[in-house]
Amino acid sequence: TTFNLVTGVLPLTSGEVTYRGERISGLASREISRKGMARTFQHVKMIPDMTVLENVALGAHTRGSKGVASAMLRTNSDEERRLFKEAQRQLERIGMGDYLHEQAGNLAMGPQRLMEIARALCADPALLLLDEPAAGLRHKEKQALADVLRQLKGEGMSILLVEHDMDLVMQICDHLVVMEFGTLLTQGTPEHVQQDPKVRAAYLGTEH
Repeated sequence: TTFNLVTGVLPLTSGEVTYRGERISGLASREISRKGMARTFQHVKMIPDMTVLENVALGAHTRGSKGVASAMLRTNSDEERRLFKEAQRQLERIGMGDYLHEQAGNLAMGPQRLMEIARALCADPALLLLDEPAAGLRHKEKQALADVLRQLKGEGMSILLVEHDMDLVMQICDHLVVMEFGTLLTQGTPEHVQQDPKVRAAYLGTEH
């Protein structure tokens, strides 16, 4: 819900959303995206019969003048080439270069998550919103995800992460906001949050 409110998918009932000092609540989702914001979804959105490269190229449409639909229909060959070049660049950026021509539906969950991140990166965001990217991942896949997020963070990208995997969160986040059933429990550094008795009671079942 938070991401849908921030990105303009759902209307606010009160308050406002500001980004880089500008009020963005009330703007259309596409307009918000153009201001430097991109997101992933809790459930991976893809076309399984298309290749990884083709799926990621779909995310490049916010940077295209004609849009991805015309590119995919080959009505603008220059635009199509640019979209696919950008998709390949983002896949290689996060270590997915070997998967370019794999059918997306054949990927394990970990590479699927990374594919979706690459698709979001095609929008050239300054802020990347990730909705439970570790859900359903095995340990090695989580570590690969953490490596990519640390890389993007090191490149100067801001990341807003909604996640229940506390190990991943503690590894990569600088500032945490802990919610329970819509109520704010606490916020602060990972060290502060780990020691908060309310958090320990909510997530560990004990205050000790």
